[in-house]
Amino acid sequence: MTIAAKPAADPAGRSSPAAGRPRPERRRFMHLRYRLDLKASPYLYIAPFFALFAVFGLFPLGYTAWVSAHDWSLLSDEHAYVGLGNYQTLLSDPYFWNALGNTLSILLLATVPQLLAALLLAHLLTLRLRGQTFWRMGMLLPNVASVVAVAVIFSQLFGRDFGLVNWVLESLGAGRVDWQTGSATSHIAIAVMVAWKWTGYNALIYLAAMQAVPREVYEAAHLDGASRMQQLFHVTVPMIRPTIVFTVIVSTIYGLQIFAEPQLFGGGGPNGVTGGASRQFQTLTLYLYEHGFNRGFEFGYASAVAWTMFLVIIVIALLNYLFIRRIRSAS
Repeated sequence: MTIAAKPAADPAGRSSPAAGRPRPERRRFMHLRYRLDLKASPYLYIAPFFALFAVFGLFPLGYTAWVSAHDWSLLSDEHAYVGLGNYQTLLSDPYFWNALGNTLSILLLATVPQLLAALLLAHLLTLRLRGQTFWRMGMLLPNVASVVAVAVIFSQLFGRDFGLVNWVLESLGAGRVDWQTGSATSHIAIAVMVAWKWTGYNALIYLAAMQAVPREVYEAAHLDGASRMQQLFHVTVPMIRPTIVFTVIVSTIYGLQIFAEPQLFGGGGPNGVTGGASRQFQTLTLYLYEHGFNRGFEFGYASAVAWTMFLVIIVIALLNYLFIRRIRSAS
C-alpha cells in the first residue's frame, strides 16, 4: 500500500502567509468596489429625489416659461409666439401691482407676529410645566386642521353682522367693522387666519432647536443675573439663529403663495377670485387663477404671472437671507 506524502509543514506550525490572502485580481476588484461604494453610493441614494424633481419640478417650470412666451389660450388651437409681450402687459397692469401690494401686506401682517409669538410660546414650553406633552400636541392641532375649514370658520368669526369679533368689539363700546370692505381690515383678518394656523408649527420647530442649546449656557447666564426674557433674547435667539432663518424663509415662501384664505374669505365664486369687489385683498395667486381659469383660460398670461411670482419669491427670500446674515456678522 502506497501512502501519499504530506506537504511539509512549517517548523513553527504556522501556515503560509499567502494562504489566507485573496488573489491580486480579487483584491483589485474589492478595492474598486469599495471606492465605487464610497464615491457613488451617496449619489445613488439621492438620485430618486432628483429624478422625480426633474420630472415634476424642472420640466413643468421650463414648460411654463415656454408657454409664457406665447399667446396661449385653451379656447384656441393657435399659440402665437409673443416673446416678452405677456410680461410687458403684466407689468403695465395696475391690478398686478395691486395684487403684489396686497400679498406683501398680508405677508408682513401674518409672518412677523406669527414668528414672534412662536418664539415666545416655544420659550414657555421649555419651562417645567405639568402636562408638557398635552401642550405640545395642542400647538400642532391648528396646523393639522384643513386650511379650508380654518378659512370658513374665521370668515364667520369676522362676519359683519353676526361675527364673534364684531360682537366683542360692540361689547367693548366700539362699532362694527366690515372686515371685507376695507383693505387694511381684510388684510388683518386674513393674516390672523394664517398666523393661527402656523404659529404652533413654528413654535415646535423653535422648541426642538432650543432643546439642543447646552444647559451650561443658561446656567452661566443665570449666575450672571439674567432674567428669563434676557436669556431668551441674548442667549436663545443667537444660538438658534439658523432655525430662525429657516422659518423666516419658509414663512415668506408660503405667504407669497397664499390662496385659499383670501378666496374663501371672499365667499368663493367671482368675488373670492377677485379678492373683493374692489380687489382689496386679491393676492398674486388669485390674480393668476383669475387669468388662467376665470377669464378665457389665458394660460400664456397666467404662466407669465407664475414666473413673475417665482422671481419675486427668489428675490425676497434672498433679501431675507442677506439681511439675517448681515445681522449675524454684526453681532
